[in-house]
Amino acid sequence: MTDSVVHVINGRQKKLMQGHPWVYRNEIESVTGEPQNGDLVAVQDFRGRMMGTGVYNDQSLLTVRLLTHDAREVNEDLIASRVREALRYRRFIRTREGCDSFRLIYGEADRLPGVICDRFGPVIVLQVLSLGMERYTEVIAETLLKEEAPDCLYLANDDPIRKKEGLPLYTRVYSGEMPETILIRENGILMKVDVMNGQKTGSFLDQKANHLFVRPFCQGARVLDCFSYAGGFALNAAVAGAKSVTAVDISEQAVSLIAENAALNQVKVEAVCANCFDFLREKVREKQQYDVVVLDPPAFTKAHANMASACRGYKEIALSAMRLLPAGGVLATHSCSYHMPEETFMNTVFSAAQDLHRQVRVIAVRRQDEDHPVLAGYPESFYLKSLWLQMLA
Repeated sequence: MTDSVVHVINGRQKKLMQGHPWVYRNEIESVTGEPQNGDLVAVQDFRGRMMGTGVYNDQSLLTVRLLTHDAREVNEDLIASRVREALRYRRFIRTREGCDSFRLIYGEADRLPGVICDRFGPVIVLQVLSLGMERYTEVIAETLLKEEAPDCLYLANDDPIRKKEGLPLYTRVYSGEMPETILIRENGILMKVDVMNGQKTGSFLDQKANHLFVRPFCQGARVLDCFSYAGGFALNAAVAGAKSVTAVDISEQAVSLIAENAALNQVKVEAVCANCFDFLREKVREKQQYDVVVLDPPAFTKAHANMASACRGYKEIALSAMRLLPAGGVLATHSCSYHMPEETFMNTVFSAAQDLHRQVRVIAVRRQDEDHPVLAGYPESFYLKSLWLQMLA
């Protein structure tokens, strides 16, 4: 299958034995053979024990992405079977009523490194972000078409991360015809999705369960949803009977989308285009109060080295939010960065309460929705932290 072997440095084999799918450039002791980028290579530890088979790419810091942790042959049949396994899992968890959109493939967590696939109602969006999986684009797409039968399958291969893999950026319709408007249902709420111009694959599906979780706190409440994007939390709050709902995002496109989604569902949401840091500070100066505040910012850090500045960002918005909440008020605050450990994130938010001499009750600690599974041995698959607090004083 492959004559090339990547030998990992002694001490780095433990994570591979636990199921981690990456071999970094600085973890490689030597390479036997002359693998070309995109070739399959065997991975061995310092004793020559087989650690698995993966795709080699010396242009990437992630030099080997493992497809197996044994000696199985890697071929199109294996890739197609992995796609089918991922889809079977999603069918297993599709128990929530009123949802027709799910993440179908979540990269390494589904043992398809660098492959992201989302279903938005009648449209499937496929994104291939790694050189090794680019060669399998057709088999992945054809398996999706056979198993899911969407009206349209769209390749969204325009993420800049592909450049780091030596891959071109492009988008195109692979099969079918792209609808002029894509409407999905999330928790029974109608939402417009812009696959061709929206963020990531068109929308974020990892917060569906948390969007629903906000509803019991919102009956008759004044709700503020910061970093709202398409208005997921705001719309669920409005549907639950909130007295008032304000959704804030810095993107004019997002604010327009919030307004459209509110109109689709015949609910009232005040959509505000503003920097959320500035907006929160302004409302504190005005001595405004809300009963529920949701903070769902983009990742404040994409590297461990930036964690200190990220903590300052999370603490600043938590301080402002807590100043806006009376006793009994609810704060739902989130971090979508893997590099922000859950314990660090929680302690950062708790320290904001301590600075204000306020006590808080932990209502829940949640994470990304089940269609974004966490793979044992691959901690990077757990990235979304969701902390729900009640202000006691």
